[in-house]
Amino acid sequence: MNLKQIAKDTAKTLQSYLTYQALRIVLAQLDETNPPLALWLHNFSADKVQDGETYIKQLFREKPDLALRIMTVREHIAEEVTDFLPEMVRTGIQQGNMEQRRQHLERITQIDTSNPSLYPEQQTSSDPSNEQ
Repeated sequence: MNLKQIAKDTAKTLQSYLTYQALRIVLAQLDETNPPLALWLHNFSADKVQDGETYIKQLFREKPDLALRIMTVREHIAEEVTDFLPEMVRTGIQQGNMEQRRQHLERITQIDTSNPSLYPEQQTSSDPSNEQ
């Protein structure tokens, strides 16, 4: 297990996600101030934001001012969330794991009462076929 590589991959995924969130914010702003530009950015961005850095690079070639705007918003979001993000991730994973374990335990300990033949010890002796 290469923890350094996992950390790098996680950081890259988070960067791309923050790029996507920044794009959403800029699109919302442009919808109000410049709808034609918002439409252009929406069309340009379709299926391109999976890799945030590649997306920004492509946007720089087309509209550098929008690329700079998205980068600025992305940086602001990162500054705001990175302080409490590690604790939120740890807590979220712990709570998620606990919930999954609880549900699994409930499933494996549930008794199937729909098929009484599986539980002969639960049959009562009042059944005439059992009496001799």
